[in-house]
Amino acid sequence: MGYAVIILLVVFLCHEVSSISILPHKHQTISLLKFKQSFTIDTSAVIYNCPKPYPKTSSWNTSRDCCSWDGVVCDDITGHVIELDLSCSYLTGTIDSNSSLFQLSHLQRLDLSFNNFSNSHISPEFGKFSSLKHLHLSDSYFSGQIPSEISHLSKLHSLRLSAFFNFYSKKLRLTTHDFKSLLQNLTQLRELHLSQVNIPSTIPLNFSSHFTTLRLSETGLYGIIPESIFHLPNLEILDLSYNDHLNGYFPKAKWNSSASLIELSLSMVNFSDNFPESIGYHLTSLRSLDLVYCNLRGPIPESLSNLTRIEYLVLYGNSLNGTIPPGMLSLPSLNTIVLSNNHLSGPLEDFKANSLRWIYLEGNQLQGHLPHSIQNLVNLTSLYLSFNNFSGFVDVSFFSNFKQLWYLSLSYNNISLTNDNNVTLPESLTTLELAACEVKELEFLRSAKKLWQLDLSNNKIQGRIPDWAWSNWMSSLDTLNMSHNMLTSVDSIPLQSLDTIDLRSNLLQGSLPIPSNSTRFFFISHNNLSEEIPSSICNLTSLIMLDLATNNLRGEIPQCFGNITSLQVLDIRHNNLSGNIPTTFSNGSSLRNLNLHGNKLEGKIPQSLTNCKQLEVLDLGDNHLNDTFPVWLGTLPKLKVLSLRFNELHGPIRTSRIENMFPVLRIIDLSCNAFSGNLPSSLFQHLKAMRTIDPSMEASRYSGDSYYQDSIAVVSKGFEREIVRILFLYTTIDLSNNKFEGHIPTIMGDLIALRVLNISHNGLEGPIPSSLGSLSLVESLDLSSNHLVGEIPAQFASLTSLEVFNLSYNHLEGCIPQGNQFQTFGNNSYEGNDGLRGFPVTKSCGDDHASGTTVSGQLDGEESNSEFLSDFRKAALMGYGSGLCIGISIVYFMMSSGKPIWFARIIVELEHKIMMGRRKKQRRQRNNRRRNNH
Repeated sequence: MGYAVIILLVVFLCHEVSSISILPHKHQTISLLKFKQSFTIDTSAVIYNCPKPYPKTSSWNTSRDCCSWDGVVCDDITGHVIELDLSCSYLTGTIDSNSSLFQLSHLQRLDLSFNNFSNSHISPEFGKFSSLKHLHLSDSYFSGQIPSEISHLSKLHSLRLSAFFNFYSKKLRLTTHDFKSLLQNLTQLRELHLSQVNIPSTIPLNFSSHFTTLRLSETGLYGIIPESIFHLPNLEILDLSYNDHLNGYFPKAKWNSSASLIELSLSMVNFSDNFPESIGYHLTSLRSLDLVYCNLRGPIPESLSNLTRIEYLVLYGNSLNGTIPPGMLSLPSLNTIVLSNNHLSGPLEDFKANSLRWIYLEGNQLQGHLPHSIQNLVNLTSLYLSFNNFSGFVDVSFFSNFKQLWYLSLSYNNISLTNDNNVTLPESLTTLELAACEVKELEFLRSAKKLWQLDLSNNKIQGRIPDWAWSNWMSSLDTLNMSHNMLTSVDSIPLQSLDTIDLRSNLLQGSLPIPSNSTRFFFISHNNLSEEIPSSICNLTSLIMLDLATNNLRGEIPQCFGNITSLQVLDIRHNNLSGNIPTTFSNGSSLRNLNLHGNKLEGKIPQSLTNCKQLEVLDLGDNHLNDTFPVWLGTLPKLKVLSLRFNELHGPIRTSRIENMFPVLRIIDLSCNAFSGNLPSSLFQHLKAMRTIDPSMEASRYSGDSYYQDSIAVVSKGFEREIVRILFLYTTIDLSNNKFEGHIPTIMGDLIALRVLNISHNGLEGPIPSSLGSLSLVESLDLSSNHLVGEIPAQFASLTSLEVFNLSYNHLEGCIPQGNQFQTFGNNSYEGNDGLRGFPVTKSCGDDHASGTTVSGQLDGEESNSEFLSDFRKAALMGYGSGLCIGISIVYFMMSSGKPIWFARIIVELEHKIMMGRRKKQRRQRNNRRRNNH
């Protein structure tokens, strides 16, 4: 009887348990299927950091129990879904507050990472999963504010909201209050991943002792890293990298976490100190140490040789000096060592860490021969030694046994590559950089059939590239740099498959070769190419940069250039191109740099350039353009550099009534034209970028910046020079050699960012405005060869940056200001101004007797002789500049004249006219030579 009761009781309990489990299964199945239906599956999406992504929800259907579906785990007793892992499942869609996901109230683990919820915010409903221990939403394109309800999940052990691979998504944000509340309330938290979440906060002082992982890179944290974070007893991973407003101090005593810490990443944190010895003494469990751009100084401590478990050691971009401790190259587990861009010197010791695969030592001052022990690193995949002082002959056979070598970079050392043994480099190579390695022939590349990037620039390769090279590399090569060699022909180069082609500074002749439509960067300047630019070049619809400068190309510029909307840089300066500038620049143009300087272009400046809203640099100088001032260029919102010098532009400079004209212009050069009328006060009123000193202003940067550098010819400090990679701190106005008249506008003194101001060789009159004394940054100020009167403003004495100062050949008088920079200027800064007194023109600025300017009868013989010799030298120099016959006449006249100064002025003005005539003559001769070449 007792057994029967027990059996009945067991049957009853089983029935009840079954009834209990059937109910949640049914509701959960419905909820999960609704959740699945709210998404699409996009298997074409690129998913980073997922070893085997697959659409897990594809297995979800009613023919199977939901607890057996992929990614679903249920409690064995209650049947509730307690784990849902849909990471890397190609899900695309949104999760809002009404999602059926939130009906799974018993979840303990939820992982939705590496999907695409790009229109979703993290709902406050996530805070209702009261049993949740693991919440992983990383890299799924969530955006917006992280809700404060997350801090209610008091059982959380792991919270991952990082966004490492969400390249194009808006960042998640976490307020300072919610960040501190989260750390305070989630007392069971062990793992916190918030990398690339925007957290405008300092780091709280108190962390839970449970923490094993803190990933807070690129979050915007600032202030001082609390030392307590280094003393968390269970900490294994600390990543505070790429928070460049964080400062830190390494613990002087032992780190409490030293026994457990295996990964330390503090890149871009400012330590401003010597490399700490304590890391090598205390953190002996480290496997990864990442200290990029930490402003560390001093030598690398020998104690790092104690890190016997280290696999990944990265100290890139600091100021470390001294030699590399030999023990570092013998660490038994070391896989990757990156010491690039420091100040390390001395020879390389022998490599004994056979586990090494990645060696990056470029950008130091290492010297001596390459150690033969490198050849023992049989697993080596990358060797970067460029930009050092290694020397000696290195035979190709040195590298021939590296069967897994992908990247080899030896550029810019004192190495001479030889091939005495007639061997070839490994077939595995994908990137090869041998710039300036004395390479003369290419036979050693016969077996390199997987090359993707090849840099053989600055070598001694002559003639043409052998045909076998292109049959080998046709299928793989993407980037080719053979600039600065002695190539004479490109006939055999298969330009059809390359993304980037750099053939600058060779001896290439003939017509311009045309690459394929896939080419984006094409550089072939400084060669001897001739003939016309074929219109077929406009079929390159992917082209971003085209550099054809300094060749002998002739004919007209193809009109269709204006239709290549992808083109950012078009550089055709210093050729023999004629005709008009293309008028077809269209809306949607990406053009940022247009340089047509030094051709024979005629006609007007096309108004279609106003469609180039991205234009930053426009150089049309040294042509034959005949037009008025193109005021409509002022509507270009990004124009920073405008050069129209040496043309035939004319008329007054009028501006539009548009309020925001030339808002960021920092260089304007209108010199050597025929502009007339008053200096344009209305233009100066608009130049906002010249009215503000911005110390953060940097050079313009384009994609492909390592290949192409902006440049422009300017006259500075009396010399014409080419400014490469134009720094927009180099603020310039050059209106010289025109026909401007009237007074210098006082508003020019408001342009306080000016470094160069040149308004010489015009017809300006009146006094020099004292407001120019406010140009505190000006380095070159040239007001010479005008009709200016009055005194030099005393305010000029405060111009402490002034290096070149020229007021010659005006009608100035009075005392020359003294002090500061004015002690460094010689007579040539003031000559041709009869009434100026004081140093250096005369000894003092007192009365006539003190100044030494009394009549000749009151001077003694020695002073008379001195003055005579001075006048004689001036005359001789003028004679040399003007021609022998004129010079002799000048000397005779000055010797027979009691007051020769007035005549000297006439002669100097005549000399200036002769000089300008010669300049025009030289220009005609240069153009004739260009024509004769063809």
